[in-house]
Amino acid sequence: MAKRKPILRVAAVQLSPLLFDRDGTTEKTIKTIEKCGQEDIRLAVFPETFIPNYPYFAWVNPPAAIADLHGKLYDQAVDVPGSVTEAIGKAAERSNTVVVLGVNERDGGSLYNTQIIFNSDGSIAGKRRKIMPTFHERMVWGWGDGSGLKVFDTDVGRIGALICWEHYMPLARYALIAQGEQIHCSHFPGSMAGDSMSQQIDAAIRHHAMESGAFVVNATGWLTDKQRAEITSDASLLKYLRGGICTAIVAPYGLYLAGPLAEGEDMAVAEIDLNAIVRQKNVLDTIGHYSRPDILRLKIDRSASKVVEDMVPEFEEISERPMEDGKQEKD
Repeated sequence: MAKRKPILRVAAVQLSPLLFDRDGTTEKTIKTIEKCGQEDIRLAVFPETFIPNYPYFAWVNPPAAIADLHGKLYDQAVDVPGSVTEAIGKAAERSNTVVVLGVNERDGGSLYNTQIIFNSDGSIAGKRRKIMPTFHERMVWGWGDGSGLKVFDTDVGRIGALICWEHYMPLARYALIAQGEQIHCSHFPGSMAGDSMSQQIDAAIRHHAMESGAFVVNATGWLTDKQRAEITSDASLLKYLRGGICTAIVAPYGLYLAGPLAEGEDMAVAEIDLNAIVRQKNVLDTIGHYSRPDILRLKIDRSASKVVEDMVPEFEEISERPMEDGKQEKD
């Protein structure tokens, strides 16, 4: 692992995907990573399930109408590891950039909302799955488990990551805070649920920055008008495919260093100094001097969930007990 520098440039990326086009969206991701390398950006965070795209179809259609679209999403989903992760890893290595990427992960017959963390040498530092898909998302994705609630050591620092409304699961956030995350990488779908969603994201990422004493790099996606029309032809539903934009970088004391961005494709870029974390925690350290473990504690099951587990019978060994006269008797 390369020597870490306390001062570095980071970026939250706001892009529109190529709908149901894994290879096209992957190529767009690679070009953006290469741009980050040219601009000496050491960390780039991409939107939620960016490859191939967030399942907006489940948001604006009834369950009975999405079977074909679900199959289309599955066909374009990402194997981890696979050709997509190999290509992204090579781009990260060429650019010397740590990348946090959201994908629809395909595993068996199921899909998962997955975050992949690539180190700057191109290796996968870790991956995790959203532990509770939200509302309509439960028609599309399976559940993650506690094995992904951990902080990942990377060349830019200790990275924690959560997805969208996982930020309203305070114990999940505290699990990362307790492991000393330095940079929290979050992402939301974007172009969804109007201005109220933008306000929710604003509140969530600034609160987490303050509570964790970490930097937050948050990326939201974005849809063009043409893409909105492709997702639904019902004019009354188009308003639900707007807003929800809050691509930004937040300091440990809760103020914006870059962004939030307006509609459109762009990057929020800022220089961060990891030394600011200690200065903030001098005031508020929620796992140290501002905690009360004698009253409140968090218990986590970090084991990976398994659908099949072999039951191994346990037998007591037949022992030989010495008798008083020196002879032995077998049980």
